[in-house]
Amino acid sequence: MRVVIRYFFRFVRLVLTPFMLLSEKLSTPKSVTRTAEEQAAADEVSKQLALYQFSACPFCIKVRKEIARLGLNIETRNAQHDPQHRAALEAGGGRIKVPCLKIQQEDGSERWLYESAEINAWLQERFEPA
Repeated sequence: MRVVIRYFFRFVRLVLTPFMLLSEKLSTPKSVTRTAEEQAAADEVSKQLALYQFSACPFCIKVRKEIARLGLNIETRNAQHDPQHRAALEAGGGRIKVPCLKIQQEDGSERWLYESAEINAWLQERFEPA
């Protein structure tokens, strides 16, 4: 019975994934406007960030939309299909759960931030234009 349930949900994901990705493309907001200097500063800070995500995860889509709205160039790492990123997520963050924002701090330490609402709040606090 478990096998049937597992394959049923895999089928549902397979059917819904294209619709979720299309919906993301159609509903992603335009980015905020910044001066060239402000955008360069945001891009420099963004180099220290990486988002571990699955492409069709609704919570990951929520974070990617916020990243797009804020006009950030954050590297996205697919932990679903890339075993190296999946292993790095588990080793650094302690668990395979997405979305997860890896923050390389100034002192060289890493902070792993889980939960889409917390990630979005951190991004807004850090990058929202005044």
